[in-house]
Amino acid sequence: MIRRFGETFQAGKPYRRRPGAYAILWNGEDLLTTIQDGPRPEVQLPGGGVDPGEHPIPALHREVLEETGWTMAAPRKLGAFRRFVYMPDYGYWAEKLCSVYIARPVLQRGPPTEQGHTALWMSPADAARMLGNDGDRHFVRKVFGL
Repeated sequence: MIRRFGETFQAGKPYRRRPGAYAILWNGEDLLTTIQDGPRPEVQLPGGGVDPGEHPIPALHREVLEETGWTMAAPRKLGAFRRFVYMPDYGYWAEKLCSVYIARPVLQRGPPTEQGHTALWMSPADAARMLGNDGDRHFVRKVFGL
């Protein structure tokens, strides 16, 4: 069974299953995170949706590059969690199945190409406090013993 974080399932809502891949990018000292602009800017692990027919690893590489401008290497899956959320950018309710990986940031190719994202380095302790969802915080705390 996959652990759930956040809101519980609500009967009657038309949830769509949305797989995603997210990375804890650690350079040995700090984590590379992203801030997504909006009405409530939020610190996030880089990553996002896995498109139909796409494998999670190439999706993770794509999302990390789009949201941070960095390439990464050696992703290793740590686990997964689920969230039931409304996705305003897409206009639907989703059961997000979030796979979390740890990887090494390699090379900054440029600024983020995904509009509304800013790359931000922070300590694991700061990330464990500031990440915008309980699942992301759980995995950072678990990896770094916080």
